[in-house]
Amino acid sequence: MEVLIFLLFILVLSIFLGFEIISKVPSLLHTPLMSGSNAISGITVLGSMIAAGLSENDETPAILGGIAVCFAMINVVGGYFVTDRMLNMFKKKDK
Repeated sequence: MEVLIFLLFILVLSIFLGFEIISKVPSLLHTPLMSGSNAISGITVLGSMIAAGLSENDETPAILGGIAVCFAMINVVGGYFVTDRMLNMFKKKDK
């Protein structure tokens, strides 16, 4: 029970810390940070694929790994769309 409370504390602390850090990032730095975030999500995709593949007799890790792959891929694809859209804002317009 103490481990669960400790993990919930870490989760809540990381949510507040992440919100405070992200809210103070200037818009000029948003695109490079988004690209780094996409790389981290790519690592999450690989890890969740490994977790889903290692389940031998139990279906629960395979199901949770599949859900993790789905959510991580949504994050990767959405992040690249946002990054591409922001980079298009900085391109010169043809007259």
